[in-house]
Amino acid sequence: MINLPKWDQSLINKYNVSGPRYTSYPTALSFNEGYQQNDLIDAVKSSSTNSLSLYIHIPFCSQLCYYCGCNKVITRHQSKADLYLDYLEKEIIAQSQLFNHYQVEQLHLGGGTPTFLTAAQMARLIGLLELHFQFSPDAERGIEIDPRSLADGMLNHLRFLGFNRVSFGIQDFNDEVQLAVNRPQCADAVKSLISEARELGFNSINADMIYGLPLQTPHSFKETIEQLIALAPDRVSVFNYAHLPERFAAQRKIKDADLPSAHDKLTMFKNTLEQMNEAGYQFIGMDHFAKADNELAVAQNEQQLHRNFQGYTTHGNCDLLGLGVSSISQIGTSILQNQKELKHYYHAIDNNVGSAICKGMKLNQDDVIRADVIKQLICHFELDMQHVATKFQLDFQRYFADSLTALAPLQSDGLVKIENGIIRVTARGNLFIRIICMCFDAHLLKQINATRFSRVI
Repeated sequence: MINLPKWDQSLINKYNVSGPRYTSYPTALSFNEGYQQNDLIDAVKSSSTNSLSLYIHIPFCSQLCYYCGCNKVITRHQSKADLYLDYLEKEIIAQSQLFNHYQVEQLHLGGGTPTFLTAAQMARLIGLLELHFQFSPDAERGIEIDPRSLADGMLNHLRFLGFNRVSFGIQDFNDEVQLAVNRPQCADAVKSLISEARELGFNSINADMIYGLPLQTPHSFKETIEQLIALAPDRVSVFNYAHLPERFAAQRKIKDADLPSAHDKLTMFKNTLEQMNEAGYQFIGMDHFAKADNELAVAQNEQQLHRNFQGYTTHGNCDLLGLGVSSISQIGTSILQNQKELKHYYHAIDNNVGSAICKGMKLNQDDVIRADVIKQLICHFELDMQHVATKFQLDFQRYFADSLTALAPLQSDGLVKIENGIIRVTARGNLFIRIICMCFDAHLLKQINATRFSRVI
């Protein structure tokens, strides 16, 4: 089992810088314009798997949450979802033909707010997917849920449609915090939904929380986590709010004076680590926790955990096909992204025979090697250098000379240990896994001056 991170304030003061989250390597900042459908066709031909993970992006929300940095469309007009499904249908028909020999092992609906869709619209979407893709009988089917927007009977409807996993976007239980980010919700209603999901037999019930929001205090957030633990979700994500008002217009509605201090924000996360550990959750990495018997924790303990654009996953053997506006696919060694704006997505589907691909990249051998190294570190907190050397037929010390030089100060500060051919992240270094991974990122120097990442804690 991964050690609980050891809190060292002096190291936090030194290393709490900004950096990528490594849902892929290279990160999305390395994507280039000019990619199109032919690149997807080539990627499928060269891929070595016939297992597929499907991601569907539903961009609509009925209300703006001020903290949100997601790709979304704020509307109360349900007809806009009908139009979107018309275009999704064209994309599903076009892209599914390339995946006739694949079996879908995982389906995930994200957004936006996927439960913006009515019961009829949701049934239409699932019907389309089941008609055009071959699903494994025990496929994992998950959906992100805004508890405030869930229509009566929708949980039961989702279960009927085959969904077996739900992820509730809770963020905070404190009323004042909810009002400050324009997301008021009733705590009792959330608790009732989680109880209902459990009674309906969903295999996994997950919760997303955020620390660093306006008006949060260490005391208030500690109470929120206590309430969360009482609900006993299977997995929990506790995200660090990144305040980037110059990039996300909605965040300009948040007053700087209402944001917690850097010290208070760190205290919230420190308290959360302790509370989750005491409640029997395993620290998976960065901001993720899972019950010790959850398959995510089991996979990590058995060195079988993976990471992709959907975060930590047990489905690392799958190619990932993203459908809908802004969705990202990772097929073999190619990463491809759809148009990010809805009007451009519609235009592309109309003019490119059901394809909206516009950006991407094809990994070279160096990218493949470094992606493997970063995945091992970020998922398992250790790296067998000889295993990498044998797998890729290289001299690790020579090939990663620059990376090992960059790692040296972190080794001196006790964040990593290198002995017997193993790079091992220490309990003191677990919180800084993103910085450790950055030492192996060959693309980072080109991006670091042009981009603002979120802080690592």
